[in-house]
Amino acid sequence: MNTLLNRIQVIRHSPYLTTVFRIVLGVVFVYAGTEKINHADLFAVTIQNYQLVPISLTNLISIVLPWLEFYCGLLLLLGYWQHMAAAWAVLLNFVFLIALISAYWRGLNIECGCFGSDSSVNLTRILEDFLLLAFSLHVFIYPISAFAIENHWPPDRR
Repeated sequence: MNTLLNRIQVIRHSPYLTTVFRIVLGVVFVYAGTEKINHADLFAVTIQNYQLVPISLTNLISIVLPWLEFYCGLLLLLGYWQHMAAAWAVLLNFVFLIALISAYWRGLNIECGCFGSDSSVNLTRILEDFLLLAFSLHVFIYPISAFAIENHWPPDRR
């Protein structure tokens, strides 16, 4: 039993596991952010369909959120400012998860707006967001990862 727990501990602390989670999150965030940037008008409608924010904030959110998502994903992909990018990923995934659960709970038949696609709010999307939140939390808690720019930048100036 102790051997199994030791192996789990080693895997959990592995910089390679963190790297996989960081890259998956980065790809998801860059892709989702790009889709929302390219279709900001449709994303604004999607935001309003959730009925969570006033109309006066919809345009601001539809412009700022995709860029935040894009740059967060880019930083995660590059492995630069990983801890800060992971903190933003945790926050964004938490907000997305609350919005999805709220819409699902209220029985809204709307598009989720997750990747700019026409998929609706459903239990599968909620589970996907839980998984992304878990990945984000892991990268935040264990920020040491392999193949990251911040491991080599700035260069050692001895």
